[in-house]
Amino acid sequence: MVQVSPESLGLPSGAVLAWLDALAADGLEVHGFTLRRLGRVVAGGHWFPYGPERVHHVYSLSKALAAAGVGLLVQEGRLGVEDRVVDLFPDALPPVVGEHLRAMRVEDLLTMRTGHAADVTDALVAAGDGDWIEAFLSQPVEFQPGTHFVYNSGASFLLSALVQRVTGETLLAFLTPRLLEPLGFREARWVSNARGVNLGGWGLHLRTGDVARFGQLLLNRGVWQGQRLLSAAWVDAMSAADVPPGTNPGDENSDWAQGYGYQVWRCRHGAYRADGAFGQFCVVLPEQDMVLAVTAGVGDMQGVLDHTWTHLLGNAQESPLPPGADTEALRVRCAALMLDVPELLDPPPLRDVQAHFTFDPNDEGWEAATLTITGEHGTLALAGPTSNTVRFTLNAWEEQTLDTWGTTVALTVRAGWQADGALALTLLLIEDGARWEVRWPAPDAPLSVQLCAPHYGEGHTLSARPSTLGA
Repeated sequence: MVQVSPESLGLPSGAVLAWLDALAADGLEVHGFTLRRLGRVVAGGHWFPYGPERVHHVYSLSKALAAAGVGLLVQEGRLGVEDRVVDLFPDALPPVVGEHLRAMRVEDLLTMRTGHAADVTDALVAAGDGDWIEAFLSQPVEFQPGTHFVYNSGASFLLSALVQRVTGETLLAFLTPRLLEPLGFREARWVSNARGVNLGGWGLHLRTGDVARFGQLLLNRGVWQGQRLLSAAWVDAMSAADVPPGTNPGDENSDWAQGYGYQVWRCRHGAYRADGAFGQFCVVLPEQDMVLAVTAGVGDMQGVLDHTWTHLLGNAQESPLPPGADTEALRVRCAALMLDVPELLDPPPLRDVQAHFTFDPNDEGWEAATLTITGEHGTLALAGPTSNTVRFTLNAWEEQTLDTWGTTVALTVRAGWQADGALALTLLLIEDGARWEVRWPAPDAPLSVQLCAPHYGEGHTLSARPSTLGA
């Protein structure tokens, strides 16, 4: 879609610039954003090397698409929210079916009120190649379903499983012709378990602009460019507070205490959102006729929302505004966004290297590394539970893949020499929003690998001592 100026739709460009400034001042690592107002894109950009055509893991934002899939089944008359879960999976039930499990309905899965005392996702993952549906249904259901809210990605997995059970195709395949293709999604990917069931509660990879288009569909109560894709009643149910707002001290300042609908959170200021870990957002602001999509790698998700309310919410006006200096400043700023990465010497010194390292004992199981540089090109070989050889060209971003987390992920690498003589490598697990920072200060010095926050909690660093092994 062609982008128009924020001013043409009543939003000052200075408000968006202030939002970007606030994110930068707090060190919030955003990878991409799209802002829509009155159905049009008014601002957007990606922090290079992230780009608009790159998909990004949206983590638990996936849940809202799972809810949409169930909504499509409901409007096609193939499922009802009052249907009992045990009736949908009669072949996967435990030997003894308790009263609470027997009472669990599809709506209880949607609203995270399954009756479980805690999230059961770990039990599903522990099943490995086993049947995750059986694993879910075998968990104790301590409370009467519909009465007790627990954020539960296992329930979202079961939504995906029930779509597949009813339709005979994966949730992604079911959604594609009905929702994703009409919205213009491309390259969407959803990770599946070993039995071929999309994970439902996480694992969906989308472009930032796709997230914004989905938000626009919700804002329009199921209509996209004049075509009804989802029923208005279903969108209303997704965004309603089936789980009421919290009443604890401070809840009035938290966007995680304003209520929960069908896999969607209520926000302050009359807004609602789908969100995912590390700062994935699809924020819908009905009163401002505005949608904000964000893909990121941040720990302080509330901070992103706070800045959104401060700088974007109250500045939207009903009438167009005259363009000003900020209009061009915002265009230039968005075109030049760049990820904060180590500064490198340019042009790079050419120093041939052959160095071997042994890692100190670590939870990641990494064992050894070999660093080789010849001219402008080099490799970093990492040995551990899964071995990888990372290629790089000095001072350039290079695309490849990496085997980690039990799968193969997209990797973008940049390496070069710094002013203090250190070699620095940035490894972006770019479609998952994570990063590793590798640093070798000097010959005979240890090699360090920083597994950066927020994906690794507060982040931690692995150290590898110089070694003659492999020489």
